[in-house]
Amino acid sequence: MSNPASATNGAKVSVLFVCLGNICRSTMAEGVFRSIVKDPSSPYYDLIGTVDSCGTGGYHIGDDPDDRTMSTLRSHGVTNYKHAARKLRDSDFKEFDYIFAMDNSNHSDLQRWRGRKKGEEKAQVMLFGEFSGTDRKETVQDPYYIGGNSFEKAYEQCKRFSENFLAATFPDVPSASR
Repeated sequence: MSNPASATNGAKVSVLFVCLGNICRSTMAEGVFRSIVKDPSSPYYDLIGTVDSCGTGGYHIGDDPDDRTMSTLRSHGVTNYKHAARKLRDSDFKEFDYIFAMDNSNHSDLQRWRGRKKGEEKAQVMLFGEFSGTDRKETVQDPYYIGGNSFEKAYEQCKRFSENFLAATFPDVPSASR
């Protein structure tokens, strides 16, 4: 996988997380990722620019993240995350370096969306689970209807995928997790 030009030319890398409704998985990923990179003491603080999330569907536009997402984030010390759900925009493919889908259905939706508009797109559209650190790509299952520890599992995956993405994108940056 190649690093976008911004990762090699000194510009800050931008990341967008995408699921279906933008209230569970993509917001979990955004909250986790922000907690790692937006702290001034983070080695990635000056390397990451815009971090956002959205949904491929417009079911929850303007809504806060699911209470179970927020509770899980808080239980891991992520207490300053705020977000209003939004739907994917054509401009996202031009504005972001990386667009990460939470599952294969989201990834297919993104590829179809992108295929409708050809232009000066810079985004690398990928399954977030390509950074699983295992021999296989993982998906983040939608915890909305599953309940139980599914929000905790989504948190664990998002944290692991985030750390692996950062290590792969910025191999010369020492991190506390390595």
